[in-house]
Amino acid sequence: MWIADKWKDYEVIDCSSGEKLERWGHYVLLRPDPQVIWNTPKTDRLWKQLNAHYHRSTKGGGEWEFFDLPDQWAVRYGALTFHLKPFSFKHTGLFPEQAVNWDWITDKIKNAGYPVKVLNLFAYTGGATLAAAKAGAEVTHVDASKGMVTWAKENAAASGLADAPVRWLTDDCMKFTEREIRRGRTYDAVIMDPPSYGRGPKGEIWKIEDAIFPLIQACTRILSRKPLFFLINSYTTGLQPAVLAYMLGTAMKKYGGITDAQEIGLPVSSTGLILPCGASGRWEAD
Repeated sequence: MWIADKWKDYEVIDCSSGEKLERWGHYVLLRPDPQVIWNTPKTDRLWKQLNAHYHRSTKGGGEWEFFDLPDQWAVRYGALTFHLKPFSFKHTGLFPEQAVNWDWITDKIKNAGYPVKVLNLFAYTGGATLAAAKAGAEVTHVDASKGMVTWAKENAAASGLADAPVRWLTDDCMKFTEREIRRGRTYDAVIMDPPSYGRGPKGEIWKIEDAIFPLIQACTRILSRKPLFFLINSYTTGLQPAVLAYMLGTAMKKYGGITDAQEIGLPVSSTGLILPCGASGRWEAD
């Protein structure tokens, strides 16, 4: 398992009864987590000193209950700053477990020995984009949500990257990739964080089981002659690490290289356990 264990502004304090107790900077949040199917004594005093609690509904979705939480606040990871705010379906605008991939991306770009062009698809609020840009890469950031792209720009400005070479695009990821193929543009690295289900800016339907491998194949057609890396993240239960590895290994076979896939996770302070948080597949040049 790849573990995001270098955070200072975030921690999973404890987990029990379908929920995780987290510290985001100065604030303590309690949110549902489907992986937490065990019950343990809630001995930490912070279980009763919450700033906000997301209650899941038995009918689907849920709602926030706020005690003392600002509309927006910030956390830092190394040189990167992220603006957070509670919004739909328990999210805060950041997946902290992805920090383990930000570190990997940073290392790959800094040690490449040449200028690196990165394509980040389903780029959300820009965690991977910021990590790549901070490491010195030229980045194309693509997401179907205009609001997420705006949020990512705000994070870039907060991180001192307002003038970094980043293209910010609101677009359907498959359609954008197909246009890049026709334009003859190439990238040295691809990052994608596809949802299980979603819609593009014009209502295009995305179902990961049907669309993920064709998109991976399309992305191989816009890679440079000697690509640096290909990273896929997944929170879809059916896509186990081995499936990510098989897809990447198959699509990238002609480039040689090394393919690996693992669960990603976060350490739990109170128990020393690792909370599973999805999976990532990585291909890298050898």
